[in-house]
Amino acid sequence: MNAASRILLVLAAGLFVTLQVAGQEGKPRAGIAVWDTGQPSKDAISPAALAARAGWTAVTAEAGAGFKGDTVLSNGRILAVLRKDAAVEIYSAGNDQPAARGRLILVSSGGEAASRLEKVTLVENTKTSACVEVSCKSAKGTAMAAKFRLKRGDVSVEAEPGSGAARLRVEVQSRFVVLPDFFADDIVIDASKIPAASAELPSESFVLHLLGKGEAMAMCVFENREQDVKVTLSGAGEKRVVTGSEIEFGKDRKKIWVALLEAPGMWHAVDLKPGDAKKVVPLEWKMPFIAQWRVDFTRTNDLVDSWEMLLQQKAGGEFSKPRTWVGRSPTATLPPDRKSWSTVLGSFVYPCWSDSERQGYLQPLDHPSDTFRGPAVVYPMNRVAETPADVFTVVDVMRNALGVGPCEYILDVVGQKEENKGRATCSTRELLTDIYKKGEQKQRHDEVEKALNDSLTFVTYIRGRITHYIEFGRKTREYLGEQRKAHPEFKEALAELEKIMLDMEARLTARQEKIKTPADVARMNDEFRKSVMDYTGPDAFDRCKKHSNDLVEVGGNQDELVGECRWAVKALRQKAGLLMATDPKLAAIAGEIRTRTQEVLRNPAVHEGARH
Repeated sequence: MNAASRILLVLAAGLFVTLQVAGQEGKPRAGIAVWDTGQPSKDAISPAALAARAGWTAVTAEAGAGFKGDTVLSNGRILAVLRKDAAVEIYSAGNDQPAARGRLILVSSGGEAASRLEKVTLVENTKTSACVEVSCKSAKGTAMAAKFRLKRGDVSVEAEPGSGAARLRVEVQSRFVVLPDFFADDIVIDASKIPAASAELPSESFVLHLLGKGEAMAMCVFENREQDVKVTLSGAGEKRVVTGSEIEFGKDRKKIWVALLEAPGMWHAVDLKPGDAKKVVPLEWKMPFIAQWRVDFTRTNDLVDSWEMLLQQKAGGEFSKPRTWVGRSPTATLPPDRKSWSTVLGSFVYPCWSDSERQGYLQPLDHPSDTFRGPAVVYPMNRVAETPADVFTVVDVMRNALGVGPCEYILDVVGQKEENKGRATCSTRELLTDIYKKGEQKQRHDEVEKALNDSLTFVTYIRGRITHYIEFGRKTREYLGEQRKAHPEFKEALAELEKIMLDMEARLTARQEKIKTPADVARMNDEFRKSVMDYTGPDAFDRCKKHSNDLVEVGGNQDELVGECRWAVKALRQKAGLLMATDPKLAAIAGEIRTRTQEVLRNPAVHEGARH
């Protein structure tokens, strides 16, 4: 969000909380303020009226105040108007005809929506926050209460439930809804592909609505992780949209935060055609600010492949790849030609980047394992060192809402860390062939011995990860088989999940002989010690080279297989979520699958390619 952007929040008589972005160029941000308009407004409050505040009275009381007219709260970024009538308005200073962004509605346990505001009481008015308590009723007279709080400098509205309030409905209009996945690939819900009137989404404390034509995002963060998000949809064809999401507060009356992030180009989407494969596609979009931008590519199987957009500081220079919450370092570096390598994909050209002028580009992959077609969505996931202080990203909103500790727990920062044990077989080959080519094997005997031991450690570690994945596959198939017997009506959906696990097994079968076992590698090393270790004959280098190549064949096939296993588990995790969206009855099974996948994906080996 740029320094001049603001969010407007409107609470109407139906207890609607409406979000809006307003820009006031050149004006400094104000602190916490509360006003009473004196008279309830019947019509939309114009931007001029918001600026003039004619007839408004500043409320200086810290608590206990009632209001004659509409209640107005502000923190310099957010303006909240609690109105006496049923109108729900959205305002944008400098726009004579503001367009609606969304609204929040309290819902009872019986599904009744609040429709009449009974009372508003100021419970907090300090330099750091303003809070009001509202009481309302549904059309049938069911009472509900809640507190809404604005904190200084924040971009979120905090909703704390009171008696009778069971859920919060966030009404917005959006084609795309993103469920950011910090462990694997995002789930992107395209309204045009969901035929049902409603869908359950496997959110894990957050859901992101992409609003307008790229200028705003509404993000919901909630403490109740046990509850999935329900979205509603309407319209047909190109006009089909998600109309809102509904979130339970939870049994312990946990809080929900709703933030609105705004800036020109806050998100962007482009539809990739078959003819775009491997071509450079300039986007009609530039980064509004430097950050860790995520690109969600739609694959030909309708799953999503999530990538981090490369950043370039100097024209023609190297690219940096932000990895701000995972990996061994906060960034990685790629050459100007963007050539990269990973297990599964092998050598490839990195498919998304921005140049030194922040212009965005895509170069869609067309690989047997990863081909991009359809919508590609770009949004700001996290900040980097160069991100302006007054800008909020998805992770910033989470941290501000939940706190750093709970946020890192949800992100499972510990489980995201990549591990590396021993010495990779290709690196071992380079060392050994260099030593034997120079004829230094006797002088560097201890170094050769250590390389052999380290290579065995590496092979053993990667083989352990493979075994972990294969055991996961076996248990998952057993679980799916049990569910198929218990729920024959889910036969087709469960078959899709089973197919992913069978594909993973097929990968193992194809490489079974080449990956060998750690015991096989130990025997290879023992043979090397007997016939090559201190051998100085004319064919010493050739003997060393043969052993090294045999070792690399084992290690290389292991690396490829562990990467393929990870891809399969990531696909399973995402597919389970998408099946749940198309059939809410699959929620329990999908939730169990996603829990199991997160556990097996934790603490990946570097060679698994946890991040592209």
